[in-house]
Amino acid sequence: MARVRLSVAERREELLRAAIEQIEKRGVAAVRIADVASALGVSNALVLYHFSTKEKLVAAAFAYAAEDDLAHLRKLLGRRTTALRRLRSAVRWYAPTGQAKGWRLWIEGWAAALREPALREVAQDLDKRWKAALAEVVAEGVAAGEFRCPDPFGAALRLTALLDGLAVQLTSYAGAVSRTRAQEWVDEALARELGLDRAALTASQA
Repeated sequence: MARVRLSVAERREELLRAAIEQIEKRGVAAVRIADVASALGVSNALVLYHFSTKEKLVAAAFAYAAEDDLAHLRKLLGRRTTALRRLRSAVRWYAPTGQAKGWRLWIEGWAAALREPALREVAQDLDKRWKAALAEVVAEGVAAGEFRCPDPFGAALRLTALLDGLAVQLTSYAGAVSRTRAQEWVDEALARELGLDRAALTASQA
């Protein structure tokens, strides 16, 4: 059966999604252009036409994944509700105990970024934008009198550091910590950063 003819943008997106799947499956170091091509039933030459090297394909795949994650974060933080509800929803989604996918991809990306400047740039940009988005909503909540937080950016940095660390534990070391316990730590940390007790945080979702 003949393949449907795709536009350049559609083809690039198809290739990037396939690359993400292959990176999650094989790891950055092991994945090959041939793996991405085979997954889609296309030629290596087609992949190389759109991304001239494996390094450019991998960097573009991580950038694509980053934009997808950031779009969902903006959706959660842009809801017409209290800052507290938006923060709790975003943190719970981001946490490795929530619905966010792709933690294996990002752990692979962090490791590869130590050697690949293009990946490091993508990871740093994502990190800055996540923290800035969270800090902005924390500041909104402070201004509205919902909670207290003298350092919104510091709070965002500490929360994301905890979430990233728990992601490594839960993804790389099976059984190191239970999902239930990890979620308790996340809720406790968010409540502490906002000057609330955990009961008040839980009540915000009622």
